[in-house]
Order: sequence, then structure tokens, then C-alpha cells
Amino acid sequence: MSAQAVRLDFPWDGDVLNRHDGIESKDRLEIVVTGQAWPGAKVTCRGRETVTDGDGNFALPVSVTQREETIEVIASDAAASAATQARVVWDARSRPRYRFSVDDNIEFLADLARDPGAYPSLFEHWYLAFWRDLHREYGTKIHINIYYTDGRGFTLDQMPDRWRDEWQANSDWLHLTFHARQDKPDRIYKDATYEEIARDAARVREQIVRFAGPEVLSVVTTLHWAECPQEGVQALYDDGYRGLIILAEEPAEACTTRYYLSPELTRHIARRDAWKDFDMDMLFIECDMVVNLHTPEAIPPLLQAQVDNPHTGELIELLIHEQYFRRELPYYLPDVESRARTAIEFVAARGYEPVFWGEEFF
Repeated sequence: MSAQAVRLDFPWDGDVLNRHDGIESKDRLEIVVTGQAWPGAKVTCRGRETVTDGDGNFALPVSVTQREETIEVIASDAAASAATQARVVWDARSRPRYRFSVDDNIEFLADLARDPGAYPSLFEHWYLAFWRDLHREYGTKIHINIYYTDGRGFTLDQMPDRWRDEWQANSDWLHLTFHARQDKPDRIYKDATYEEIARDAARVREQIVRFAGPEVLSVVTTLHWAECPQEGVQALYDDGYRGLIILAEEPAEACTTRYYLSPELTRHIARRDAWKDFDMDMLFIECDMVVNLHTPEAIPPLLQAQVDNPHTGELIELLIHEQYFRRELPYYLPDVESRARTAIEFVAARGYEPVFWGEEFF
């Protein structure tokens, strides 16, 4: 770095901090800010100061007392001065918790719409009955991200509102939000405009409110492929969303699951539970496991690695996809229900609390 620059190594701008990042008390989180300037520089932060070592490194204790705040560090000597800052979120009084989300949903809604008389209750449908069983057994909260159309003729406009009261009665554990217009083509929003995403999100929101009620909505969703330009995220923000799920682990330059974020930043997020883009006012939460990708036997050791790391184990996001439940589709996995149950059993047995991220952070 240049002779007149100062850098923060911890925290990064946008980091979400919790009890594992310092010493937490009732009204503050005491952390140690670290970084680098130039050798012999005086470094100050909130009235505290130190001098960098021979390599320009420094460490300063700082108290975080607000939900969101800015930490500014100034390095100086007789000839030069430089400053930098990090805006952070304090996840105060955090504890181990998890959410289970389901992407790519449309088939079960088409079933309900095609033969509504066969389903006096939503939970007469085997798919929703399965999720209700897991909720009853483990308290799991299920977040379902849905398409507008199946691409074969069914659209959400055809979904009856006859179960609206039942959707609302179960909204404490069952949410619906926008995922995409439809499943294909792949990477549907890779180069999408603001107008495209705004149109699709509004269309799905309108139909959810009509047939299920606003109680089932959330301010968190996952866009199809977790990918779109920054203007697309702005469209989601303008539609009311404040949190997005990201699959950040080991991103490549062509990674399709990191929205508009850089590979370097995405690798940083993969080493932590969450990160906030303060300029966009959008929180990104790391997905810990795509459950349908792993056999029941492989799931526990993979999740154990996540929970053993205090910086990836406080928030656990579990994700699965509807098409792996459908016997008529080529994606069908005969053990998919076992995969979902195994993941939920794992976190429940370790005391993880089921939550919705929208209720936790917003």
C-alpha cells in the first residue's frame, strides 16, 4: 500500500458483527480493530490511539454500541494524514439460529389450482403436508420462493384465493416471496434491466397478496440463480426487499450466485455469516448448504464444519428446490425428503432456533 494510505483488515465495510467478533455485554460489543498504515504512524479511533509497528500494522480496541454505526480510523504523522472507515451492523445478542428456504416453486401451486376441490385444506397437498410435519416436529420455519408461471400455461393469476385464511393462519411459520418469472431460460436475470425485475417482482407480489394475504410476505428473498446486475437489486429494494441469500463459497469469475458482488468480496462473505451493502441498504446472507446436492450421509459432516466455525455457524441458511420432490420430473431424488429432514434434525439437535431472517434483522 502507498506510504500515505490506511487500510482496515477488520472489520470490513459492511461486516455483520456478533458475539464471536469480540466481547459482548448488555449495551456494547468490544472489538479490536486491526489494519495497516505506514511504519511509525499515529493511529486514532474514537479518542483512542496507538502507533503502528515496523511493518505498519496496528490494533485498537473499539466499542460498538448501535445497531449500525461507522468506525473511522485516522493515521497521521508530521508529514501526512489518511483516513478510512467501516460501516458495520451489530447483530446484538445473537444466538445460533437457522432458516429453511425452498427455491424454484410453482408445481404445487399449479396442482392446487388445477383441482381445488381435491384440497379442502392446503395441507391435503402432500408437499405442504411434508413441510407442516417438519414444522410441527422441529418448529421449522419454511420460506418458499415462487415463480409466476410454470412455462406450460399455468400462471399465479389462476391460483384460487379459497385458502387465503389458511395461508394467513400459518404465516408465523410459512412465507411466500418472489423468485423469478419462470424457471427457464437458465440465468434468466443475468443481464436483466431494472424494469424487467421490477415488473416480475411486482406481478408475483400482487398475486401472493391476492391469494394468500400480505402476512405471508417477507423482506428477504432469493432471486433465481442469486444473480442480477446492481440495478436489478435496486428494483428488488424498491419492491420492498431488504435481504438476499447468496451462495458465496469459493466463487469463480463466472459465478452465477453472487448477484453483482466481486469475487474478492464474495470470498469474504463466505467466511462470515452475512454482509451489508450500505450504499444499497441490502443485507446478503450466506447459504450454508444446498441440501438437495448432498446425500443424507454427507449432510452432517458438511454442516458440522459450518457450525464449528464461529464466523459461519451463528446463522445457518438451508436451501432446497421443489423440482427434486417431483416424481414426474427428471430431477427427482427418491431420498429428497430424507435429505431435508436430516439437515433440519442436525441443526435442531444442536439447539439452533428456527427463524425468519426478516424478523431477525429488520
